[in-house]
Amino acid sequence: MKKRTRQILDILDEQYGTEYRCYLNYETPWQLLIATMLSAQCTDARVNIVTESLFKKYPSASAFASADLKELEQDIKPTGFYHNKAKNIISCMKDIVDKYDGEVPKSLEELTSLAGVGRKTANVIRGNIYHEPSVVVDTHVKRISNRLGLTKNQDPEKIEQDLMKELPKDHWILYNIQIITFGRTICTARSPRCEECFLQKYCKEYKM
Repeated sequence: MKKRTRQILDILDEQYGTEYRCYLNYETPWQLLIATMLSAQCTDARVNIVTESLFKKYPSASAFASADLKELEQDIKPTGFYHNKAKNIISCMKDIVDKYDGEVPKSLEELTSLAGVGRKTANVIRGNIYHEPSVVVDTHVKRISNRLGLTKNQDPEKIEQDLMKELPKDHWILYNIQIITFGRTICTARSPRCEECFLQKYCKEYKM
């Protein structure tokens, strides 16, 4: 690993610690899968408000699989894009019940074969449920990894490959957790707080 990358990770560890934490509330693997699907283009805080009552109303994967589409749309409406999300959740849970006996699968191939599940969602499940080291590339990771010069790519799959080469395996999940916090508080998309940034000397876009 490059010395520069090690220095960046050391600073992130110092600022945010090395504890694994998921910002989405869940008790079971299928709940995390649904919460992650709902989090697309929506804040985790809002998803957690919605899922608090949602998971009481639908207490199992099979309850979601047999849900009424229009009713589920209304239940998840505050998360946005609710037509697509509701359709995908019902289809995804049907497959989990029918093909996987109610268990959320482990492999990337099986996960991404489910409706509405892309690599990002699959890697969230693999990292948090199965503790399989994986790099989750969301908007924060994409933007900030480019700024830090850890990748030059814009395609999430290529960024994922770059970061897997660049970062030590024990930081694959951790880096995502730390960068989400960093991206929400300091290196925001619209108006980054560059003067407060503890990584400014590593940033390709920071102008003195």
